[in-house]
Amino acid sequence: MSLSAVELIHKTFPTFEASLVHRLVEIGEVRDFAEEDELLRTGQYFKNSMLLLDGLVKLYREGEDGNEFFMYYIQPGQACALSMICATKNETSAIMAKAVSPVKMLSIPIQYMDELMQQYKSWYYFVVENYRARFEELLQTIDSIAFKAMDERLEFYLKRAADITKSKVLHINHQVIANELNSSREVISRLLKKMEQLGKLKMGRNSIEIIDF
Repeated sequence: MSLSAVELIHKTFPTFEASLVHRLVEIGEVRDFAEEDELLRTGQYFKNSMLLLDGLVKLYREGEDGNEFFMYYIQPGQACALSMICATKNETSAIMAKAVSPVKMLSIPIQYMDELMQQYKSWYYFVVENYRARFEELLQTIDSIAFKAMDERLEFYLKRAADITKSKVLHINHQVIANELNSSREVISRLLKKMEQLGKLKMGRNSIEIIDF
């Protein structure tokens, strides 16, 4: 890795101590993925822990019928919590991970997980906090499914996507939303049209502009 990688890690993970950053440079690899690239498949063994330096990744489960169940996003400065936990136990993945945009990822081989946990306090606290945050996001998703009607789930989904992308214009089509909410395109299109009539959003070609939620 070059010096730019050190600077990028410092910028994206500011809580990491300097000695940890230099160790990550020694053992890790910066990898680039294009939009829609598959980062993780169901049944695949975790060989690396993945830290996101740039871009956006979505995690989801895939049903036997091929339907997708959206779980949560990973943003820069975060990591795939399951890759940190399951990798140390040599377990296979029960989830899928896909790049929503071009992604830059720091890949850390699993054989270094114990060393990092034992020798670097900032890594230990990062793993614990990252796991807690992803668990809370998953609980929000479960609450949305268990206790909210589809129109409320759709609004929750769009608000979270806008917060994460820091944009009120979401470049996404109705079929993708339907897949991630385990619904049909017809239902999603009808609900979006209703929201547009209420002045909550404005629909374009493969885009949705949030006006007032």
